[in-house]
Amino acid sequence: MPREKIIVICPGRGSYSRETSGYLKKYLNPSLPEINFIEKRRKIKNQLSPLELDSLPFRAKVHMVGENASALIYACSVMDFTSIDREKYEIIAIAGNSMGWYTALALSGAVLNENAFELIDIMGSMMKDKIIGGQLIYPIIDKTWQIDNEKTLLVIDAINKVEAYVSIYLGGYIVIGGDNQSLKNLKKILPPIDDYPFQIPYHGAFHTPLMNTISKNALGIFPSSFFSKPTIPLIDGRGIIWESYSTNPQDLYDYTLGAQVTKPYDFTKSITVAMKEFCPDKIVLLGPGNSLGGAVGQIVVQNDWKNINSKKIFLSNQNQDPFLISMGIAEQREIVSI
Repeated sequence: MPREKIIVICPGRGSYSRETSGYLKKYLNPSLPEINFIEKRRKIKNQLSPLELDSLPFRAKVHMVGENASALIYACSVMDFTSIDREKYEIIAIAGNSMGWYTALALSGAVLNENAFELIDIMGSMMKDKIIGGQLIYPIIDKTWQIDNEKTLLVIDAINKVEAYVSIYLGGYIVIGGDNQSLKNLKKILPPIDDYPFQIPYHGAFHTPLMNTISKNALGIFPSSFFSKPTIPLIDGRGIIWESYSTNPQDLYDYTLGAQVTKPYDFTKSITVAMKEFCPDKIVLLGPGNSLGGAVGQIVVQNDWKNINSKKIFLSNQNQDPFLISMGIAEQREIVSI
């Protein structure tokens, strides 16, 4: 029986929350070498290990700060990736959102697990002493999950007015980065919609020019020798595909620590390209949690993919024969895991 073709998506910061406490312990194979390596490295550095963090009662100032969240989320995603049944599913491409790009590099074979951990752990800790700016998230869709062009123009105009930046194009949302004063002004301008505009706790102004210093520091810390050709195709935050034969590792290094850090991350374009270029049977979203489930669903709807062109149709399909498999949802996890 032929294997189903799947695209794997790696979540970013913010995906480990109160609702996902205990996620790693619940599903972990104790003999998994990748996780054992991360555990040992964190302990050598006198940092709480992923399993230690996962076993603690959830506290935002412990679990959501970059120096802890990054390693914990990476461990959860690696665990989920190794749980996929390769006899039933062929992984044809990998994408990620924001920090998930670093995870994608590891899972694609472009960066070894040991080096990917160092990349994620150090990048996640660079603002340990002082967070540079912050991020707001705001919706730009209507009730059917189609893009509301008028609302989008309003948001872009407001961003320009307060001298903030688009940080991430996230399905039906725009994530906005800027300094604290810009975001404070933006909150006054954007019309309230339910809980939005919402400031994401413990996040800096990722994927904006405010990260120029972080980028320069990273280029000085990590050698280009960390990077090699991926064995599984990657789709980056511009929608560019990195294939095994065509990738120049130096270019991948330059993008990862350069433009990827300081320019907008277009997750919407990344997933759109992934669907159109690779035509998967399913999309698999790694845990922890399901924080990207809505955004991926919105991208599916906006592309009218598999005749799914509204929130209602997407949710109906998910109940019958899900195209999007979230490993953070127990009943969906069973579909793809060993």
